[in-house]
Amino acid sequence: MECNLGKLDALKASIIFDLDGTLIDSAKDIQWVANTALSKIGVAPISYEEAVSFIGEGAPLFVKKMIAARSVETSQHDFLLEQFLKFYEEAVQFSKPYDNVVAVLEMLQANHNLGICTNKPLKPALKILKHLKLDHFFKCVTGGDNPLARKPDPRPLFKTSESVGDGPCIYVGDSEVDAETAKRANVPFLLFSEGYRKTPVENIPHTFQFSSFKELPELIEKVLVSGR
Repeated sequence: MECNLGKLDALKASIIFDLDGTLIDSAKDIQWVANTALSKIGVAPISYEEAVSFIGEGAPLFVKKMIAARSVETSQHDFLLEQFLKFYEEAVQFSKPYDNVVAVLEMLQANHNLGICTNKPLKPALKILKHLKLDHFFKCVTGGDNPLARKPDPRPLFKTSESVGDGPCIYVGDSEVDAETAKRANVPFLLFSEGYRKTPVENIPHTFQFSSFKELPELIEKVLVSGR
């Protein structure tokens, strides 16, 4: 993959990524986790489409939405969350990076500090990154079970950016939650339009949007050169 980095070499940034729906397509694995948990109480499985619609706000809210969708007693929440988290670390069978992610990360890593800020719990996040051989790209991974908060609270993004190194922060994500996080943090937001968003691209605040990772380096260069 060819890309003219231009002025990008001279401008070092902290580029922070969301994980599920941004760098990796993991919905099938998350669906498997959910349905394995539901099977423990004899409840019908959720569909792939339901799983995608529940992703983005962390495991506790995923389980809450799952319970509502299947009219399960709310008293089962803690048990189902325990089961969900138990199987989450094993969910590596179907997940894969989106096209061109690895090549782009290699390109960006040469000049920038990279990190991940996700609402996925930390242990499953680290497990899937290692399984997919993506872990070496990132100087910091912040999970949704961090002691500060979950997105869209901006504090996890601030912490991740500070941990990876100096330079302006740019956030790359796929969802309404990611957009709100970037807005609250007052940082540029690059929206990957092929992830797990629930609303049209035009209704999600963003600096730039892209449908292929081949486009990302040029967009980062535009942000850095313009200071947007």
